[in-house]
Formats: sequence, structure tokens, C-alpha cells
Amino acid sequence: MNSTALKIVDNVGLAFVGKRSVIEKIVVAILSSGHVLIEDVPGVGKTTLVQAIAKSLGCSFKRIQFTPDLLPSDITGISVYNSKTGNFEFKEGPIVANVILADEINRSSPKTQSSLLEAMQEGQITVDGMTYKLPQPFVVLATQNPIEYEGTFPLPEAQLDRFAMRVKIGYPDFEEEKNILKFQEKPSEKIDAVITAQEVIKLREDIKDIHVENSLEDYIISIVQATRKHPDIYLGCSPRGSLALFNASRGLAFIRNRDYVLPDDVKELAQVVLNHRIILKPEARMKGKTVSDVVSSILDSIRVPVVRSNG
Repeated sequence: MNSTALKIVDNVGLAFVGKRSVIEKIVVAILSSGHVLIEDVPGVGKTTLVQAIAKSLGCSFKRIQFTPDLLPSDITGISVYNSKTGNFEFKEGPIVANVILADEINRSSPKTQSSLLEAMQEGQITVDGMTYKLPQPFVVLATQNPIEYEGTFPLPEAQLDRFAMRVKIGYPDFEEEKNILKFQEKPSEKIDAVITAQEVIKLREDIKDIHVENSLEDYIISIVQATRKHPDIYLGCSPRGSLALFNASRGLAFIRNRDYVLPDDVKELAQVVLNHRIILKPEARMKGKTVSDVVSSILDSIRVPVVRSNG
């Protein structure tokens, strides 16, 4: 593994026990300029994971607890009248930070959820007609509980599509849960930054130099286009899905210390990059099929290209 990526993953592992593959995928998304939706049941460490990642990256961190009464201005900020100067002054909201934890994002109304769209896509916010650039790097790590539906507002497809990945943590195994008992209070406070925000920006630029063969680009496009034609799929992936899979594959190759992408990189990431962008037909769901099953069948049906190392 790339030495810098290894430092990040190992450091996060000091606070978040187990699930190393989950940590790696989130690091891949961040380094490839993507946002992540962490979807799992309460108590598996979603918040601890995000806090540990932000601290490891040496980035500014803000947590936004989404609730039904949260307003868009509570996130972006507001303009306040200054009686001394006679002017309105912008008071920034918690969105102005490098790493944003949008905790339980599906508990707020769609109007409030949509306040993140411009920030996630453009890296900026607009308040009262004025546009403000957000600090770089900028990444949203959102969490949601897939079990509870009372008082929640499912994320619309347009917002889900902004997330490069949707990952699930899952329950720890016996030994991992035994180790969790030893950490107890705020394990993220025990770790320090291993890189800086400027180094994260540099790594993002380095990843853009990772080589992707034309045949592998065709492979990515074939997978995404197959989701639009599959008989069990009502809504397939948009071109943003192709971009997300392309960029994430370069990110995975980078942390695996390669300067070229392999088909295995694409296959490893296809589920977490594409599954939240697909809606199954009702009849497919009634037959017990899942999005994961359909994506797996698509991967099995498409010829895998042979790729040689760059140079």
C-alpha cells in the first residue's frame, strides 16, 4: 500500500476497531475528491470513524446533527445586519470546514438536505445572492440509519447521486467487539494528524496521473450502461456514476501503490459506487432480488479486458 495512505488507514484504525476495508474505501473516496454516505444501524461507530478520519487528515471538522426542524440557513449561514456599519455581514454556518459529518442526514426535510447539493457539487455555497468558496479539500461524510423510517425523509435520487460511494460498516466480529470494550471514551481523541490538508490536495492531484487504459474506460462505461438496460432495473446510473467509478478506481490503484488501474479495482468498487444509484423494478423486489445481486450479475456478464502495466 502507498505509504501515505497506509499511515492514514493505520492511524484511523487506532480509534476505529476492525473493518479495515471500509476505512480504505472511505480514504479512496476522499483522495479521489468524492463524498461518502455511511449507511448502517446505530452503534457501529459511524461517528467515531468520521471523527478519526478528519483528525488523521489534519483537516478542520464540523458535525451537523440533522433534525426535522433544521433549516438550510442553519447549515450554510446567514447574513446579519450590523447596526454600526449599516451593512449586512455574512456569518458562516458549519458547512464551512474541510470535513463535514452530516449525521443522520435523512432526519431533515428535503429542503434542508438540498442545501448540501451546491456545496457537494461545486465546492461553494450561495447565500442571499452571494457565492462563497468552501475551504479545500472539502468532503461530506454523511450517515443514515436504514432501519428506522419514523420521522425520516429518504434522500432523493439527485442527492444520492452526489455521493461517490455508499458503504456499510456491519457488526464487528467477536475479537473486534472485545477490543472495542477496551477503548471506551472518545477513542478519536487519542490519535493525531498524520498529514495536512495541503498534502491531501497534493495527493488528489497525484491521483489524476494514474493511468487508465482505453479498454478499461470502455469496461467502466459498459458496466454503467448495462444498468440502464437491465430488465430488473427501473432507474440506472447516470454519467456521474461512470465518473465516480473511474475516479475511485484511480484512487484505489494509488493507495495500492500502482500507477495504473486494473479491472479488479473496478470490480472491487462497483458495488459501493453504483448500488445507491440504482432503483429496482417492483416486480424484481417482489422476487427477492437486491441491487447487489443485479450489479453482481452485470459484472459477471461483461467481458473483462486484459490490462498491462503502464510503460
